[in-house]
Amino acid sequence: MSIAFLLTTLAVVVIPGSGVLYTLAAGLSHGRRAGVLAALACTLGVVPHLVATITGLAALLRTSPVAYEAVKYLGVGYLLYLAWATLRGEDALTVPGEAAPRPASRVITSAVLVNLLNPKLTVFFVAFLPQFVPAGDGGSPGALLRLGAVFMAVTFVVFAAYGIGAAAVRDRVRARPGTMTGIRRVCAACFVALGARLAVA
Repeated sequence: MSIAFLLTTLAVVVIPGSGVLYTLAAGLSHGRRAGVLAALACTLGVVPHLVATITGLAALLRTSPVAYEAVKYLGVGYLLYLAWATLRGEDALTVPGEAAPRPASRVITSAVLVNLLNPKLTVFFVAFLPQFVPAGDGGSPGALLRLGAVFMAVTFVVFAAYGIGAAAVRDRVRARPGTMTGIRRVCAACFVALGARLAVA
């Protein structure tokens, strides 16, 4: 495992995207447990992309405009749904008073979909992982699995840190309803921006 791979992985994971944004929202809205669950679920959302890379499905997705566009616009649609739900206070960014915690199944499902419906992640795996496979291993599934496992581990640790950090300031945000409204609008705008960027990719 090269230092270059670890540093590149860390740089890719730390840069905020839809997964980071969703994890922040979950931690801020529903506390540490939801933030960690969202981080775990976003990490699990990487698995289908890794499997696609190993089995060659990613190459098909990259070379088939119809398949790529279909998955891309599903991802765009889901990001726009998250923006709409965030503004309405029906999804991640709702800070309840004494309401019951958000069901774990809903947190996990939403977070998995955030990463699952992102064809750019699959294409990224196709271009990214093979560069760091040792020359002697070629394109062996074992080598790709090891690199993918490290990528997922780094993803979980970084995302969990984001979620726990957001949960740490949750009480302060809850004491200022106006602040929460502003954060909700900013997050909704970010979801829209991410969707627009994906749409024109």
